[in-house]
Amino acid sequence: MKIKYKIISLYYFTKIEKDLILELKTKLLKYENNDISGLIILGEEGINGTICGPQKYLDEFYAFIKHFFKHDLNEKISFSDKKIFKKLKVRIKTEIVTMGIRNINPNSQNGDYLDPYKWNKLIEDKDTILIDTRNHYEVKLGSFKNAINPETNNFREFPKWVEDNLEKNNINKKYKIAMFCTGGIRCEKATSFLKSKGFENVFHLKGGILKYLETIEPNENLYKGECYVFDKRVSLNHKLKKGSYSICHACGMPVSANDKNKIEYIEGIQCHNCVDKFTDEDRKRFAERQKQILKKQKVI
Repeated sequence: MKIKYKIISLYYFTKIEKDLILELKTKLLKYENNDISGLIILGEEGINGTICGPQKYLDEFYAFIKHFFKHDLNEKISFSDKKIFKKLKVRIKTEIVTMGIRNINPNSQNGDYLDPYKWNKLIEDKDTILIDTRNHYEVKLGSFKNAINPETNNFREFPKWVEDNLEKNNINKKYKIAMFCTGGIRCEKATSFLKSKGFENVFHLKGGILKYLETIEPNENLYKGECYVFDKRVSLNHKLKKGSYSICHACGMPVSANDKNKIEYIEGIQCHNCVDKFTDEDRKRFAERQKQILKKQKVI
């Protein structure tokens, strides 16, 4: 019988004492023996992660995490026929999602959560400023209509974008601003940042795109395209099944079926995004790596 894997994405902003972080990491890693995989980030500001495993064992693992925090963890659920991480990693970082700005605390100040149906109503209001807080390569796969794409390479660049595009342009701080991301954590921290800058009417999509797609009725879905995810699936469709994108193993950018038909594309070696970014020596290494991958898969 083929194993079906359950996947839970989660996060929670909360103060964790330093001595408890190491203790929690040790306890979490004990669950890897039950075929649990994923990436969990712990820090003094909370927990962020995606975990994967056979449903019985994953539910036990998640129950332990919920018991520790004794709070809703903004979970988003999906399923896969394959394991989406190689192993379970637990990392300790200063920020559970890196913005790089000190004293931004979503526990004490953030925007208003909106469920998918209230979200739809807000973003259909022509007076709402809609901002996608994800990276540029994620936005290319799909977004909400009329959403502003800040064209950031990472979340650290978002504060500078706000400064250059909202503050310097003297955007009225009473305007309604709606923000969203994949699972809710980046847009929640982004609302906290905007609040600290004096913006008054700031909203974010609770649970992000993943919870939106999990919850919304198909005939009311306003999200267009696929949703990029940071695991082996690469992208998800509207049914939260693996989408049509894969990864260029040279540069790590997502590539579509059409991208693979472009003259620049050589599997495992380069794509149109990175054709000018690597040396011939790099490509020789990539070619050898691809050869080993194919051998392992018994393709050659």
